[in-house]
Amino acid sequence: MAFFQRRDFFDSGIVRQTLFKPIAMRILLTNDDGVFAPGLAALEQQLRHLGEVVVVAPATEQSGVGHSITFLSPLTCKSIRRDGRHWAWAVDGSPADCVKLAIAELFKDNPVDLVVSGINNGLNAGVNVLYSGTVAAAIEGAFFGVTSVAVSLEYDPDADFQAAAVIARDVVGGLVKRSEAKGKLFNLNIPTAATLSPPHLSIVPMGLAQYGRTYEKRQDPGGRDYYWALWSEPEQPPAEHFDVTALRNGNVTLTPLQFDLTVQPLLESMGDWGLEL
Repeated sequence: MAFFQRRDFFDSGIVRQTLFKPIAMRILLTNDDGVFAPGLAALEQQLRHLGEVVVVAPATEQSGVGHSITFLSPLTCKSIRRDGRHWAWAVDGSPADCVKLAIAELFKDNPVDLVVSGINNGLNAGVNVLYSGTVAAAIEGAFFGVTSVAVSLEYDPDADFQAAAVIARDVVGGLVKRSEAKGKLFNLNIPTAATLSPPHLSIVPMGLAQYGRTYEKRQDPGGRDYYWALWSEPEQPPAEHFDVTALRNGNVTLTPLQFDLTVQPLLESMGDWGLEL
């Protein structure tokens, strides 16, 4: 996506128009792993190929906070410098806080054209989308009508964020060329296998299989019970052609999302239910 600005100049009192000069899009980059996360730095480098990148990210890790926002306490925003220049804003809040503050206040006079959240250290596929701070940041961008993409990489102690950032750049670059994608919300997941060999992109829906529904009960030294959440597979294997299944097969997945939770068919029929007070 490119934006164009006309430049005029005066020659002997006559206004003449130069050729239109392309202006790269302005990209807001955030995450939920914190402003110092390696995935954020890798993605910032690659997104520079697509336009101007401004970074506004949580000061500390905010994994699993979902779409929480701060409204009972003030938000602080600190400039992070690298190589003697301002590099990012660190916000003492959630990923959604970062996007909301950036669009509504920090850059309200110079709006962003695209929001990218990531690279998250761990996949955000299936129902985990609902818990993800990474995805929530992208949702917040879409609230404002800005094309938004969440990017996540399968967890690995030796995760190759540089390779994942190149994949993300290529996918994001393709999305912004499509007029149908403008203002929409997308979730991109990258398995480790895709960083090791030529990747394949699958356009798939979000899986609904439930993971991690069990806990282990333990006792602390004081004899008090506590519960530790466990990762567990669903009782029924995930259906084919969903993000979780495609990721297991080593494919990069891209899913269009929406934040309207209304069940429209049920809404229409409920008018005939005779519910009243």
